[in-house]
Amino acid sequence: MYYLGSGGPLPVQGFRATFGSLHLRIPVHHRRTCHRNSPPPPLPRRRGVMLHLRNRILPHLLSATPSPSTSPLLSLDRLLSAVSPNPSFAVGDYLVDTCGLTRAQALKVSATLSHLKSPAKPDAVLAFLAGLGLSGADVAAVVARDPKILCAAVEKTLSPVLAGLTGLGLSQAEIARLVSFAPAHFRLRSVVSKIEYYLPLCGSIENLLQPLKQGSSILGSDLERVVKPNVNLLAECGLGACDIAKLFIRVPRILYAKPARVLEMVACAEGIGVPRGSGMFRRALQSVAFLSKEKIATRMDYLKKTVRWSDAEVGIAVSKGPSVLVTSKDMLKRRSEFLISEVGLEPAYIARRPSLLNYSLEGRLRPRYYVMKFLTENRLLKRAMCYYTFVKATEMEFLDKFICPYKEAAPHLAEDYAAACKGEVPTRFRFT
Repeated sequence: MYYLGSGGPLPVQGFRATFGSLHLRIPVHHRRTCHRNSPPPPLPRRRGVMLHLRNRILPHLLSATPSPSTSPLLSLDRLLSAVSPNPSFAVGDYLVDTCGLTRAQALKVSATLSHLKSPAKPDAVLAFLAGLGLSGADVAAVVARDPKILCAAVEKTLSPVLAGLTGLGLSQAEIARLVSFAPAHFRLRSVVSKIEYYLPLCGSIENLLQPLKQGSSILGSDLERVVKPNVNLLAECGLGACDIAKLFIRVPRILYAKPARVLEMVACAEGIGVPRGSGMFRRALQSVAFLSKEKIATRMDYLKKTVRWSDAEVGIAVSKGPSVLVTSKDMLKRRSEFLISEVGLEPAYIARRPSLLNYSLEGRLRPRYYVMKFLTENRLLKRAMCYYTFVKATEMEFLDKFICPYKEAAPHLAEDYAAACKGEVPTRFRFT
């Protein structure tokens, strides 16, 4: 082992550092070679070597795709932590040059990190994130979203969280996505117990990640005082595990709203004619969750005028298909006009089948009407069928039942139907 002395210049030598699949040669400028028993060099020179090492390693880590099984995060953390505080350390420059933020982003978040006097801890965090498989762009997005993650302790917090989530069965890719969507919660050790609770509730990690990607703050909610009481209430209303999972995916705020507010939502769902325990109750909750009684009344008045429903008919329609309460007014108007004026349906018929108002006009209602009209006019149907039978079928069922059986009698039917679904509606379906 040799130390740096104070003699004349010698050729540049160096040492190799290996981090997973990354091999670097770190140059060391020797002045002279001393005896192995010579005292160690002054601290400033060692600090310079370590700073050079950090500057060489981090860019490679943030640009490379690490191997999950060869990411020596703890060793790298200890190595980077050996760098002494740098009196010239500038947070803003670090955020731009090392983390990849824009100047505007750095200016916005730098005050949060003004207490940092050394890049040691942020360097260790960046190395940890790179080890998870986050790209440089991903890391920049995480830091911009939650700059305080750069202050997290890798060995005391981030690594135990990683180990805990891995123990729950999450893959490294899933954990990386969790960090991207909810970095502020990932740096809290309590996130492990919360995800342990939510996984069986949601059915899968994918179902949990979906609302987190959309900005849900479910991981910041109090499990004992808020989430669990709400889940118990929903179960008392007759919702099973599958229904609660679907409710969580579509309207996650229901689970972490104040329990008193959830009670109001339940009462509101019952108020539109959907009793607890019915198969439609989950859909009713989804529709009225964040609608006031005034907005519901206003929407029901609009439905009566637009679809020409009586008070009784609008009550039937809303109880059978509560999603009409949240369908856009423009869609309701265009679809109801088509169904009544062109297809010739009575308002009462639509009220008993309100899902007709939720189907796409261009992609489903109109193309299938033309198929029904063609088959009826050319007497190809063995018996009369109502329009709703054509509309409610899945695409596969529709093709098997109303297109494929008529290939010989109407060879262009499939072609014309496909064109109609793309908006290229023929003036009439050909029949040869």
